[in-house]
Amino acid sequence: MAAFEEALAAATAVAGRVPKGLYIDGAWRPAQGGKALAVEDPATGSVIAEVADASVADALDALAAADRAQQAWAATPPRERGEVLRRAFELMLARRDDLAGLMTLEMGKAFAESQAEVSYAAEFFRWFAEEAVRIDGGYLTAPGGGSRVVVMRQPVGPCLLITPWNFPMAMGTRKIGPALAAGCTVVVKPAKQTPLSMLALVGILEEAGVPRGVVNLFTTSRSGAASSALLDDGRLRKVSFTGSTEVGRTLLGQAAHRVLRTSMELGGNAPFLVFDDADLDLAIEGAVQAKMRNVGEACTAANRFYVQRSVLDRFVSGLAERLGGLRVGHGLDPETEVGPLIDGNAVQSVGELVADATAAGAKVVTGGAAIAGDGYFFAPTVLSGVPGDVRTVREEIFGPVAPVVAFDAEDEALRMANASEYGLASYVFTENLARGLRVSERLESGMVGLNQGIISNPAAPFGGVKQSGLGREGGRVGIDEYLNIKYTAVRAAW
Repeated sequence: MAAFEEALAAATAVAGRVPKGLYIDGAWRPAQGGKALAVEDPATGSVIAEVADASVADALDALAAADRAQQAWAATPPRERGEVLRRAFELMLARRDDLAGLMTLEMGKAFAESQAEVSYAAEFFRWFAEEAVRIDGGYLTAPGGGSRVVVMRQPVGPCLLITPWNFPMAMGTRKIGPALAAGCTVVVKPAKQTPLSMLALVGILEEAGVPRGVVNLFTTSRSGAASSALLDDGRLRKVSFTGSTEVGRTLLGQAAHRVLRTSMELGGNAPFLVFDDADLDLAIEGAVQAKMRNVGEACTAANRFYVQRSVLDRFVSGLAERLGGLRVGHGLDPETEVGPLIDGNAVQSVGELVADATAAGAKVVTGGAAIAGDGYFFAPTVLSGVPGDVRTVREEIFGPVAPVVAFDAEDEALRMANASEYGLASYVFTENLARGLRVSERLESGMVGLNQGIISNPAAPFGGVKQSGLGREGGRVGIDEYLNIKYTAVRAAW
């Protein structure tokens, strides 16, 4: 208990030091009208801070600042842009524990997971610091010989970056890193549930030497109105959004009016396939990682488990034993392995999905209900005998529930896995390499974890197909989302 109280006090102190205003044109300021937005600790339901609640006018001020800074930032040498990101990377690692405690306090995930996210988030700054100096072009003789083809890549311009609450720091660096490396200025709008992590991150960027107006941030409870105003403004050139498919569709529709560049990382419904030749211990451990990372509140989370019938019972019992043995509690408690869900609506939604499955004949092997008391907790849950058409199979659960469906043949598993409007991530466990590669190729998803439950990597392209989104973040292609290609035809008069 003493260790928990010390960790809570330390995180609360960090939260107290984080700026609570809007960051616009290189300065922290209150929202126009002086409105504030409360931030809760989801483990207790108590308010831990209040941050500025921006108006539409504030959001437009942020865009104006980004627009004014765009030309000078685009002209800044790539090495200098990269050095700013490199310094931010180093500062993040130096303050990892403080940032992790802050993240746990406002989002709920276990402290060890928050530490891992801070390290992961920092790596995007290091990766794109190195990519800033590798923006290339081309020069070639036209096939007819009468001219030369010169190709260059230039920054898109001011970008609106909208980040989610579930990975409040990594989703920021995954967007800010390539944008700044490419020479774009940005306006960042974090989720209202978890703004403190992004406020702290912008403070680090300021300390790292980001010039005035290059990075701007506003927090608001009026996301729709503010985003719509920015998308309708001719100064904005791109929007990058991570969040639900429903909201993504709306933003795409608004962006279409001005034909804005868009990057969309949307919902997921990841299938997790276990074949009868899999290493079951490895598959169960991978299932725990893929399902329980971030309390299941991840777009890449394993959402539905398809297990070959001959190993079904062993897999279900092993997974239930592992999930049922996880310690649930406040994320700052050193013994906690599973923290709370983000809010009461999330608990209700997960409960309704479990009720729908059990009403259709599924069996609760472990968990199955919300945990009484303060905060927003739901017990880690395994469901067996799940019909293939219940809501837990069709919809994104976003919680610690693992529905297990049996299959007999490879083609059957692939048919069920691909029967979704989503296509972000998939997982395959088999000791047969040929099968693993064959199934990976046939799965309709942007990413596949073959015999591993964690797939996120700053050096790899992250993104989906179908209604899971457009574009890629991370990897060598991540910076391309923030660059326009220009071709110049040069008359060869020599």
